[in-house]
Amino acid sequence: MLYNSAMDQILFFIFFFYGLAFVGLGIAMLLESGRSPALAEARLLRPLAVFGLIHGVHEWLEAYLIQAVSLGVEMPAWLPWGRLVMLVASFIPLFIYAILALLQSSPRNPRIGILHISGFGLYAGLLLLSAWQAYGDGPIPWLTLLDNLSRYLMAFPAAMLAALALNAQSRSVRQAGRHTLSDAFRLTAIAFGIYAISQLFVGRSEMFPASVMNKDSFIAIAGFPVQVVRAAMAAAISFGLVRGAQVVEQERKVQFQAMQQARLEALEQRDALRRDLLRHTVKAQEDERARIARELHDETAQMLSAISLDLASLNTVLPGRLEAQGLIDRLQGTCKEMSKGIYSLVHELRPAQLDVLGLSSALSVWTERDCCSKGLKVTMRVDGEERRLEPDIETVFFRVMQEALANVTRHAGVMEAELVLQYLPDQVIMQVSDAGRGFDPAVEYSPPRGWGLAGMRERAEAAGGKLRVRSAPGQGTSIEVVIPIPPIEKGV
Repeated sequence: MLYNSAMDQILFFIFFFYGLAFVGLGIAMLLESGRSPALAEARLLRPLAVFGLIHGVHEWLEAYLIQAVSLGVEMPAWLPWGRLVMLVASFIPLFIYAILALLQSSPRNPRIGILHISGFGLYAGLLLLSAWQAYGDGPIPWLTLLDNLSRYLMAFPAAMLAALALNAQSRSVRQAGRHTLSDAFRLTAIAFGIYAISQLFVGRSEMFPASVMNKDSFIAIAGFPVQVVRAAMAAAISFGLVRGAQVVEQERKVQFQAMQQARLEALEQRDALRRDLLRHTVKAQEDERARIARELHDETAQMLSAISLDLASLNTVLPGRLEAQGLIDRLQGTCKEMSKGIYSLVHELRPAQLDVLGLSSALSVWTERDCCSKGLKVTMRVDGEERRLEPDIETVFFRVMQEALANVTRHAGVMEAELVLQYLPDQVIMQVSDAGRGFDPAVEYSPPRGWGLAGMRERAEAAGGKLRVRSAPGQGTSIEVVIPIPPIEKGV
């Protein structure tokens, strides 16, 4: 068919846009197939991507051929045949996509499959018979004949099957409540259906139906080339599938956010469970310490006192025996030392001042007696209105103080420290600081180094508080514990 120069230019731009739409579709589907297969399985998207890329390049080659003929450029004889091979090759992956998508979206019924195959066989047989008869009646250029047959036997059924597959996918996702994605699939299905029908308007030849339904008859009826419809449908197909990919991407984001939220909630639940477990562990430890302290005080200490009294009685029974009296004196001294040791151990396990006098008094007694015996001078200050706290919270502050001052004695290189206890309306803050050698808190120490800080942090977190460590080499160390006061404590 010959076109004038103006029509050739129009067709050139139509084919260029036509090819651009399908190449864009191919690239978009290829990228989507490498991501999470939510729009469709990757095995479905890849054939669709191959169709878009090959068919888009075919349309660009068509535009080149039109421009070359219009300008009178001599072309290789094989180039039009290469265009035909590319046309056929482009619709093979579209066939594969359509069949796989139909198998995935529709229930597998062997009878329906046989019916479809039989119908297509009859359709193809009639077309081939028509072509054979037309070719027998008069010479038909092989290029035109094969181009028409490729559109009848490949382009039309492949595009129509793709339309049916996308329509089935549209119904499926609509039943799942994904209406926006369903609309995108339905638009693409309609565009593929119209695109399939447009493939029936082929180059004019003597075979039926090309003798009646062809490109010339379409121009005579519509007033513009059928390629305009194909280019418009190519744009609609690309828009529909890209829109579907965008919808799926938005769904991915929503799912990802939901997963992140669920993960955060799970982490929060795990942290809450961890805090409860730590709280119960610390309470069990303190209860066990209190029990051991009571047994040492009530039983072992009393037994040592009874032994000391019996030794005193024995000393009066054996007067004048110097060897026996010396032995009794040594035994009485040993009993006294054991009593002092047991008293110190009982006080270490559970200081009575903490239960009787409260936190600030227990801290004061400890720093004045135990720290001074180790040579450490502690300056203590209490800010705010003193009040009793929950026993578990008071125990946390006391144990952190013990560990912090022990660290000062062992590591700081100084024998002075400051202890500040601050009562606020909604929280209590305790700070132990020194001007010693300090350290780098960011350094991870291998066990057993660092266990003291880890134990203090776990105790603070078990009580719902936080432990802050401020230190630097040569600039001293500050250990701060902040624990919120439970609501029942606010009015106390």
